[in-house]
Amino acid sequence: MMDSVRTAFKGKAALITGGMGFIGSNLAIRLANLGAKVTVLDSMIPDYGGNEFNLAPVKDRVRVNYCDIRDQSALNYLVRGQDYVFHLAGQVSHLMSLSNPFPDIEMNITGTAFLMESLRKYNPSAVCVYTGTRGQYGSSVSLPVNEEAPTNPKGIYEISNLTAEKIIKVYNDVHGVRAVLLRLSNIYGPRSQMMHSHFGVCNWFVRLALDNDTIKVFGDGSILRDFCYVDDTVEAIIKSASTEAAYGEIFNVGSDIPVSFLELVEAIVSVAGSGKWEYADFSAERKAQEPGDFYSDITKIRRIVGWEPTTTLANGLAKTCEYYRKNREYYWSK
Repeated sequence: MMDSVRTAFKGKAALITGGMGFIGSNLAIRLANLGAKVTVLDSMIPDYGGNEFNLAPVKDRVRVNYCDIRDQSALNYLVRGQDYVFHLAGQVSHLMSLSNPFPDIEMNITGTAFLMESLRKYNPSAVCVYTGTRGQYGSSVSLPVNEEAPTNPKGIYEISNLTAEKIIKVYNDVHGVRAVLLRLSNIYGPRSQMMHSHFGVCNWFVRLALDNDTIKVFGDGSILRDFCYVDDTVEAIIKSASTEAAYGEIFNVGSDIPVSFLELVEAIVSVAGSGKWEYADFSAERKAQEPGDFYSDITKIRRIVGWEPTTTLANGLAKTCEYYRKNREYYWSK
C-alpha cells in the first residue's frame, strides 16, 4: 500500500484548502515528501489556526495562495490542473458557532458550493476529499458508531459540515466529480493552534499540562471518546484519495479504542510530567450540547481503503508534547 501511495502522488498536483491549519499543514508536508506539487489555499483568519510556521519543513516546496474559500474567481483559477483537491477549509469551532452561526453557513456551506462549482466547470476530473466531523452524527444511538448511523447534529457547526458533505455527494453522484467524504473524530497532535480552547480538546489539555495548569474534567470523567493522532489521520486522507473504490463513499476516521476523559487527562499529565486535574460541573450550555459517549466503527475504511490507526495514545501524546515544547514560541503567543 505504501508503494501505491507513493506512485499515486509523485509528480501529481494537489490543492489543499485550509492548508496552513492543523491537519492541512500536516497533509501538505506529507504530500510534498511524497513528491506531489502542492498548492495551499488559506485565508489566515485570526484564531482559526492558520500558521505560517506550520509549513516550515517544506516552505520551499509548496506554493501558498492567501485567499478565501468564498472567493469564486480565485477558486476557478486554483482548481485548474489539480489532480487532487483536499477540502479542509472552514469554520471549525463548535463553540464559535453557538454565538454566531453565519461564518459556518458562509464558509462551510457556501464556500463548499463555490469549490464544487469551480471543480465542475474547470476541473471535473480531479479527486476531491472532504474532511467533516464525527459531530455530524450527534448523540450515539448505538456504539461503536458506523456510517449508517442516524445524523442528528446538535449544533450549527455540525449541521454545516453535514450540509457540505451532502453538497459534495451531489457533485459526485450527479456531476461526476469524484469525491471521498470523511468524518473525523477528535484529532490531536502537532501544528494545532494552542491559543484558545474553541477546538481540539486533547491539544488544549496538552497546553494546560505543559503550562502546569489545572485541567477541568467535567462530570465524573467517564464519557468515552476516540482520539486519533494527526499522522494517522493524514494517512487516512491520502489513502482514501488514491483508492478508487473509496470514491463516492463516506468513512469514519478515528480509533476503535475508546478512552474516557479521565483516562485521557491522566495520560496527558503522566506523559507531560506536569499539570494537574480536578473534577468540575458541566455548565448548562455544555450539558445541553454534550452528545455523550462516542467512538467510531472504522470497519468500513479498514476494509475498503486498508487504513487503520497505528499510533497509540501514549506515543501520540509524547510526540505532541515534544513538538510543542520545542516550538512553543510559535503557538503560545500571537
